[in-house]
Amino acid sequence: MHLTIFGTPVVNTVLRVLSRAFLRAKGWKLEGELPSGASKAVLIAAPHTSNWDLPYTLMVAFGLRLNIYWMGKASIFRWPFGPVMRWLGGIPVRRETSNNLVAASAAAIQAADGPLQLVVPPEGTRGKTRHWKTGFYYIALQAQVPIVLAYMDYERRISGLGPVFQPTGDVEADMASIKRFYAPFKGRRAAEFDAQ
Repeated sequence: MHLTIFGTPVVNTVLRVLSRAFLRAKGWKLEGELPSGASKAVLIAAPHTSNWDLPYTLMVAFGLRLNIYWMGKASIFRWPFGPVMRWLGGIPVRRETSNNLVAASAAAIQAADGPLQLVVPPEGTRGKTRHWKTGFYYIALQAQVPIVLAYMDYERRISGLGPVFQPTGDVEADMASIKRFYAPFKGRRAAEFDAQ
């Protein structure tokens, strides 16, 4: 995986302090921590309803001392923003073409020398959708890493890491269980999130 802001010395420390101070000033509370057995993991990013989710996710990641990479639509990686987005941990995804993103992501997690948390929004879009994509699930299954149920609740101003979920291979039952966990959380645009 490419070098990101999370692995850049000094900048990382400064941004951790600034992120914690900003979140505290805005009334946000960080909860949980990454369990020792989940240094390599797939993190669900939900609810995902606004462009503001990315800066808040980055600040939360600094605050919780994570080393995240995140997936975003390819259009936000166009010049001149591409290098910056990649440095922020971004991985461009082209939704219109079929590719082997699951296998490539799983292989990258397995090949990483150190801790790596791949953040994936299951909705696949900021717009309202009832259908969650299962890419995050199959990435975790193939990489043989846990899924960490990360959340951001704008209504209560809490964000953090919930329980660790080990995929069983029964995708239907597992997705129902994961969605139940997310049902109480409210995105920035609450009407756009449906975990039912």
